[in-house]
Amino acid sequence: MFHRVALVTGASRGIGREIALTLCRHNFDVVVASPEVEKNEEVAETIRQCGGNTMTLDLDVSSRDSVKAGVEAVLKQMGRIDVLVNNAGITRDALALRMKPEDWDKVIQINLTGAFFVAQAVIPAMMKERWGRIINIASVVGEMGNAGQANYVSSKAGLIGLTKCLALELASRNITVNAIAPGYIETDMTAVLPQEVKDRMLAMIPLKRFGQPKDIANAVKFLASEEAGYITGAVLRVNGGMYM
Repeated sequence: MFHRVALVTGASRGIGREIALTLCRHNFDVVVASPEVEKNEEVAETIRQCGGNTMTLDLDVSSRDSVKAGVEAVLKQMGRIDVLVNNAGITRDALALRMKPEDWDKVIQINLTGAFFVAQAVIPAMMKERWGRIINIASVVGEMGNAGQANYVSSKAGLIGLTKCLALELASRNITVNAIAPGYIETDMTAVLPQEVKDRMLAMIPLKRFGQPKDIANAVKFLASEEAGYITGAVLRVNGGMYM
């Protein structure tokens, strides 16, 4: 059976891990990419147990050299890259008045510039195959804003803009580019928030529950499929109605 190859950044934990495992269960070969080498290997082992072909990549998306070498390694070992999921992301929250320049730079560099670097590196292989799916994991706050997250919000809003530009540039080669904007998803990243913040968030969600990583992974699975071939430049909101 023919398996498409998906490269998932930030795949060692949380949403990225769930995306990698969901794609494996639907007959994708998955490249598990993040700087967390040991965790990468744990995810890859789970993929092997589900019968999928996999490889791990010690990938720093903020480094053009790391990205270039990583993509070359994938193409050498797996032969192709059909799907890119730009999921790697960090937060460094602070009010704009007090935000340190290095915290601004780091978040933009990983969340936005990193996504651009990886997309730029995989596009030639997709163009050669005349088939591709680029899926950028943005955020609900990229559309609605959020106090104390000027860097993160700007990076995710930028990712939505990047999605639309790439969708226009690559459509003629049968490569679709879409963004998913998760709402509040229960992960390690959100587990550390104070209870009052969680309560306030819950009050904003019409479906009255927080999302799970599988909610995002299922959206990725759809956008990566043949069935989503006529969708490009879209922002798929997976947020329980938090922002419409």
